[in-house]
Amino acid sequence: MTADGRARVLADGNEIPLLGFGVWQVPDGRTCEDAVRWALEAGYRHIDTAQAYGNERSVGKALRDSGVAREDVFITTKFYPARKDAEQEAARSLERLGVDAVDLYIIHWPQGGPTWAWDGMQRAHERGYARSIGVSNFSLAELDELLGVADVRPVANQVQFSPFEYRRGLLEGCEQRDVLIEAYSPLGTGRHLDDERVAQIAERHGRTPAQVLIRWCLQRELVVLPKSTHRERIEANAQVFDFSLSADEVAALDALDATGGTDRARESKWW
Repeated sequence: MTADGRARVLADGNEIPLLGFGVWQVPDGRTCEDAVRWALEAGYRHIDTAQAYGNERSVGKALRDSGVAREDVFITTKFYPARKDAEQEAARSLERLGVDAVDLYIIHWPQGGPTWAWDGMQRAHERGYARSIGVSNFSLAELDELLGVADVRPVANQVQFSPFEYRRGLLEGCEQRDVLIEAYSPLGTGRHLDDERVAQIAERHGRTPAQVLIRWCLQRELVVLPKSTHRERIEANAQVFDFSLSADEVAALDALDATGGTDRARESKWW
């Protein structure tokens, strides 16, 4: 962790802010531009996009229009593994984003197996297109297969992670391998916000259920990537560094897990 408690130092020495803003399912154009601009105004300094999202141009435009310096914002994009060459696709992402490099470039999912795309990822890293490289939706077994052939080791694994998807086996295995877990869909795309047990903890703190779910990730020192297109929710989701959950509350949230503490990243594949 960094001294201010708001970032982690990756295994390669680069820093990544714990609170990120995700733009999955955010339409390209004004909707995405506004959401990213509002996030930057609210203090987010980590934006997570992907080639498959189709909104990299809007992310880049919002960053340029925001007035926030490029070096102050951590940008992640992801290689779409239905394409052939991760290095070539990284160059195209940089053009769409309008930046010289991304801070993190990850394989979006292990389509076709966990190792074939890594050579292109390493070339993208060597060319300076990406300062760090990693993966997403990789199980522990898939991660180990990749580590067995990697010259440049992946530093992050972005997976669905929340109290309801508390993948203990995957978290512990990644920590042992110096691979940071990034939690996407921490709010369950909204499903988890109506849970009565989460609501009770939120009421006790005078907070929203979303803030409680985000805080649970932060207290595990994980990167967390909430998403919204509503300005007030974007702002509220950033207000999570001025309260703490008790050990009993964390344990109560841990008990919501429905994965059995799996070391898998997905219950079912979409690819």
